[in-house]
Amino acid sequence: MSNSAVIQRVFSVLEAVAATGSAAAKTVANRLEIPLPTVYRLLNELADSGYLVYLKESKRFELGPKCFELGLSFQQRLVAPFPLRQITDQLHRALGTAAYFAIYRGSDIILTYCSDCEKHPRLRPLRFGFHEAAHATAFGKILLSAMPAAQRTEYLDARGMAVLTPQTIINREILNDHLAEVATRGIAWEHDEFLPRQTCAAVPVRNGAGMQVGAMAMSTPSSKAKGRMKEIESTLREHAGLASSYLRGGTVTVPVVEHA
Repeated sequence: MSNSAVIQRVFSVLEAVAATGSAAAKTVANRLEIPLPTVYRLLNELADSGYLVYLKESKRFELGPKCFELGLSFQQRLVAPFPLRQITDQLHRALGTAAYFAIYRGSDIILTYCSDCEKHPRLRPLRFGFHEAAHATAFGKILLSAMPAAQRTEYLDARGMAVLTPQTIINREILNDHLAEVATRGIAWEHDEFLPRQTCAAVPVRNGAGMQVGAMAMSTPSSKAKGRMKEIESTLREHAGLASSYLRGGTVTVPVVEHA
């Protein structure tokens, strides 16, 4: 096997274990359709290296400390700075909706902070590190709209445009026209495209050079968004402005209000 094939197989084994929290060697072999002796060898090598742990009583493998160290390092590098988290929390309180902050990272669009509560929960697929379905999320659309055409094409070719609901835009030409409107208006709306009966909106966040580097977003049940479009847009823009001010190096004072 080539080096790349071996590496891919190793990561496939790790992902198979992670998918269920723990797994027996036979389960991994059946799932990946890899010979059992090969799976045993890979599992034991990963355990010896600290990436997996073998549970003798149940004869299963689970993720080891090295994986958690990698995950912690990733989170520390990616998590939004405190002022941006504070601004996102205030957006959550001001609108009485879930609120989000997303960024470009390399060639990806990644959610780095979610602010919600029991009364105003986030959309459950959304979590720290979420980077899928940019074509169907408001924060994804905002960041896609700022990409040069060639970069956007490469991005969508690599990740595809999955059908998530009957309203999801999967036609590339229609999406490009929609993103042109998003870029012109400076706001992205998403109605039932990511999840049924949910409305989301996002506006850009810019750095000191005026480049769009992130997005401030919100989500709420579509029934609760009716009649609030102007309020949602103005509140989003206000908080995105605060985030942009922080990224420009200015002092940011976040007004404190109670839940809407």
